Amino acid sequence: MEPIVSFRELQKKVKAAKLGTKEVKVAIMGNHTTTFFSKALIDQLIIKGFNPELFEADYDQIDLTILDTESNLYHFNPDVIIIFESSLKLKDKFYAIDSHKQRSTFYEDINVQVQNRILALRANNSKAKVIYFSYELLDDQIYGNLFSKIPHSFYKQIWNINTNLLQIAEENADVYIFEINKYIQGQHNYRDWASYINSDLHYTIDIYALLTHHITLFIDALKGNFKKCLILDLDNTTWGGIIGDDGLENIQIGSLGIGKAFSNFQKWAKELKERGIILAICSKNSEDIAKEPFEKHSEMVLKLSDISVFVANWKNKADNIRYIQEVLNIGFDSMVFIDDNPAERDIVRQSIAGITIPELPEDPALYVPYLTSLNLFETASYSDFDKDRTIQYQQEAERKKLISSVTNMEDYLKSLAMKCTISHFKEEDVPRIAQLTQRSNQFNLRTKRYTENDIIAFMNSTNYLTYSIKLLDKFGDYGLISVIILEKKENSYFFLDTWIMSCRVLKRGVEYYALNCIVSDIEKEGFNIIIGEYLETPKNKIVAELLPKLGFSSTASENLFSLNTTNYQHFKTHIAP
Repeated sequence: MEPIVSFRELQKKVKAAKLGTKEVKVAIMGNHTTTFFSKALIDQLIIKGFNPELFEADYDQIDLTILDTESNLYHFNPDVIIIFESSLKLKDKFYAIDSHKQRSTFYEDINVQVQNRILALRANNSKAKVIYFSYELLDDQIYGNLFSKIPHSFYKQIWNINTNLLQIAEENADVYIFEINKYIQGQHNYRDWASYINSDLHYTIDIYALLTHHITLFIDALKGNFKKCLILDLDNTTWGGIIGDDGLENIQIGSLGIGKAFSNFQKWAKELKERGIILAICSKNSEDIAKEPFEKHSEMVLKLSDISVFVANWKNKADNIRYIQEVLNIGFDSMVFIDDNPAERDIVRQSIAGITIPELPEDPALYVPYLTSLNLFETASYSDFDKDRTIQYQQEAERKKLISSVTNMEDYLKSLAMKCTISHFKEEDVPRIAQLTQRSNQFNLRTKRYTENDIIAFMNSTNYLTYSIKLLDKFGDYGLISVIILEKKENSYFFLDTWIMSCRVLKRGVEYYALNCIVSDIEKEGFNIIIGEYLETPKNKIVAELLPKLGFSSTASENLFSLNTTNYQHFKTHIAP
C-alpha cells in the first residue's frame, strides 16, 4: 500500500509478483524519452494485479501517431492513452518564437493542439480513456514575480496552458488530467540535469516510480476498483484520549493544541463522506459512551448522521469489521481501516485479507498529511447520488435488524413494502447510469464500462432497449440501483449487453421483476429470443448462475444462454410498480 518511490526497489518487487487477471492495454506518448516511465508503469501495474499490455509511441511523435489512421496505436486499440509532455521541450519551442506578440498567444496554440488530438482520437473511433499530464510549472525566472503581468512570459504561458487543460477535461468525459506538479513538489532531486543533457531524461527514474504508482491507482479506479468505505477507531484516532477514562470534557478535539490535529482528521473524513465514501465506526468501547462525543461535544466535526454503521463493543475488531462488511455488502478490498494501535492493526491485517490498513504515524499532527499522501480514495467518477450514500446505508442497517426479527424470507420481503420504477434511460440519470457501469463489479454479467457519451448513444439509438431501475421500501429510497441494456441483433433476437445491479438489493427479487418487464417489451417489438452472456471475472461469480436461474438455457457456446419467451411464465415477486 505504501507507494514504491524507488525505481530499483520497484524492479526488485516486481520479480516476486505474478501476473494478475485484470487485463489492461495502455498506450504511452511523450515529447521526451519515456522508456523508463513505461518500464516503471508496467511494473506498477503487475504489482497491482494487472496483466498489462503496453504500446509506446516513437520518440516525440504524438501528433503523427494520433493523426495517422493506420498507425499502430489504433491497431493496438488501447483502453488507456497517456500523453506526457515535458515543459522543458515546450520551453525550447517557446524560445524559438521571436515575436512577443506570438509568444503571448503560445498557450492558445497549445490549446488547439490538445483539442485536435482529442478530436482525432474520437474521429478514429478510439474508445480509450485519455490521461493527459498537466505541464510542469517550470519557472525560467526571466521575469521573476512580475510574470503574471507579462503576457509573453513563459511561466505565465504554462499557467494558462494548464488552465485550458482543465477546461478541455471538463468538456470531454473521457479525458482526465494527471496533475504532475503535486507529485514533484517538494521532491528535491526530481530532475538530474546531467541525464537530461546527455540522455534526454527529463526526470529521475525514482520520480517515474512515484508518478507511475499514482497513475496505476487511477487506472485501477478507471477499471472499477477503488475504496468505498473508511472504518475509524475512536480513542486516540478520531479524538485524543480515551473517552471511557477521560470523560467528555477531557478528550482532545477543537482548535487548540493537539486537539486541532484530531479535528483536522475529522474534517478529512467528513469531506470523504460528502464525496460518497461510507464512514463506519469500529471501537472497543461501550456503545452509549462511544456515541456521547458525537451527540454532546460542541467541537466534534463528525456527527452520528455522518456514520453509516456504528459498532462499539468489546468484541474482536476483526469480527466487528466482518459485521460492517456484511451490512454494507461490499468487498474487504474496498475498505480502509484506521487505528492508532499497532497491535489492533496487525490483528485485523492477519485476520482479513484484502483490507487496507495504513501504518498511522505516532504523532497525530501527521495523520492527515500521511493519509492524503497515500491517495487511498482515488476515483474516476462522481455523481450527486454519492452524497446520499450515508443515509442509504443507515437504512440498510435498519433492514438488517428487521430481517433478524422475521421467521422467513417471504415474510421479510412482504414487510418491506417495495415499489419499483422501471424506465428507459433519461437524460437526468445519465451520470448515475455511467457511474454504475464503471463501478459495479459483483452483480455484473459482462463488466463492460461505459462513459456518459456511450450511455447517451444507447439512449438515442433505435437498436437498443435500455432500462434504469429504481427501488424504494418502507425504510427509504435506494435510488437508481440497476441498469440493463439490450441490443437488437439481425432483426431476430435481443442480446443482453449489460445487466448491472447494486448488491444492496440482492435477494429482493428485483431481477425477476425486471425480466418480467423486459419480456413484455421485446414481445411488443415482435421478438421472442433473448441471448445472454456471462463473462467471468474475479469479482462477479455471484451472477454465474443468474441466467439459468431466470430460465435461460445453455447453448453450444459455453458462455452464452438463450431464453425463448414464447411460453414464458412471469415470476412472482413482492414488488409493486
